Amino acid sequence: MNPFLLLGGIAAFLVAAVLLIAYICYRMAFYVSRKTKAPSDVIEIPEGEIYEPFRPKMEEWARQTRALPHEEFEITSFDGLPLHGNFYEYAPGAPVELMFHGYRGSAERDLPGGVQRCFAVGRSALVVDQRCSGKSGGHAITFGIYEHRDCLAWVDFAVKHFGPDVKLILTGISMGASTVLMAAGNPLPENVIGILADCGFNSAKDIIKKVIRQLGLPPKISYPFVKLGARLYGGFDLEETSAEEAMKKCTKPVIFFHGESDDFVPCDMSRINYEACAAKKRLVTIPGAGHGLSYAIAPEAYLTALREFFGPEASAQK
Repeated sequence: MNPFLLLGGIAAFLVAAVLLIAYICYRMAFYVSRKTKAPSDVIEIPEGEIYEPFRPKMEEWARQTRALPHEEFEITSFDGLPLHGNFYEYAPGAPVELMFHGYRGSAERDLPGGVQRCFAVGRSALVVDQRCSGKSGGHAITFGIYEHRDCLAWVDFAVKHFGPDVKLILTGISMGASTVLMAAGNPLPENVIGILADCGFNSAKDIIKKVIRQLGLPPKISYPFVKLGARLYGGFDLEETSAEEAMKKCTKPVIFFHGESDDFVPCDMSRINYEACAAKKRLVTIPGAGHGLSYAIAPEAYLTALREFFGPEASAQK
């Protein structure tokens, strides 16, 4: 057999194998199929035993939010996707929190008490369906790479819609926290008076490698396939930016929350973001809180920290 043909065949096989593995990684980590809409009476909460003790409270929050009057908004992303949000008004002219949920989540699942928490500190809430979730479009989650650009689009919309005097706070949980932190590395209008980041990761690379290790796979070998899958099939670079790098350029006050018992996004990742932050900052860690449970476990401590950090100018009275 011609050795050149043999070598060519081996090379073609290896290329095909690399492309196939990269595609499988893309489908597992980033791709979202558009699921059939769940029945309207179903209330989702995050999966896992740590959330079960809080199920009644989360379901109650969700039902309360569903019963509130609200206004629906839709904008278009930089790459042409429809992005949806629900606005809940605390009082006319109140500061508005732009709220972003986490990875493969939804506003109701990941932010069940978000609107109530906003109302408790005198703020309205614009709760956003991230791309690939709820009524928003798209098929690829990008770990904040494209999502932070969506956040910037929502900021522009909010200023235009609510007026030049509106005060905005960018809020996120889990990947949503990393999303708003990445957005804060860009020039933001004076309307943005602060950032609230709850249990965010410092970079897509680090959180993906952490998950790979939990799966018992070698990160040094596996991560390049994940990165290649994102580039080839999702069209984005996982290392284009990160929350940690964005914090070095941040000029807005940032309050970080993180549960000390978080075994999904380690608490140290918020510590890394906190240390990198060049602006006014505060880190609040909640003993015993798992992923995304800081407010559920310690609501009064959470609210007190928010009031102290942002001050009365970030609240409104009815």
